[in-house]
Amino acid sequence: QVQLVEFGGGLAQAGGSLRLACAASGRYLMGWFRQAPGKERDFVATITESGMSTDYSDTVKGRFTISRDNAKNTVYLQMNSLKLEDTAVYYCAVSTRSFFPSQSLNDYDYWGQGTQVTVSS
Repeated sequence: QVQLVEFGGGLAQAGGSLRLACAASGRYLMGWFRQAPGKERDFVATITESGMSTDYSDTVKGRFTISRDNAKNTVYLQMNSLKLEDTAVYYCAVSTRSFFPSQSLNDYDYWGQGTQVTVSS
């Protein structure tokens, strides 16, 4: 059983920055997804176990950066130039099957509890 604990999130102004963290109980391929009210859960970013490869959705590319510290089994999502439409609950996820790159919910096996990110004008 993989355990995930998310940290960070909160309130930021448009154009500002926030950083999310997700601590896992091991080293896995990991991803971030987000879900806005009334919408489906969407892919944001993913990173391989080594951290050598990353992939992003077009909506966040150039603004968000996914990274990891394998000594801490922690993955980060640095979010810059935040927009109102980035408001959502953000979830980290683990893929034990190591599909890369994968933007599909179905390729991820374990999920964090979610953390709210709210961007205000």
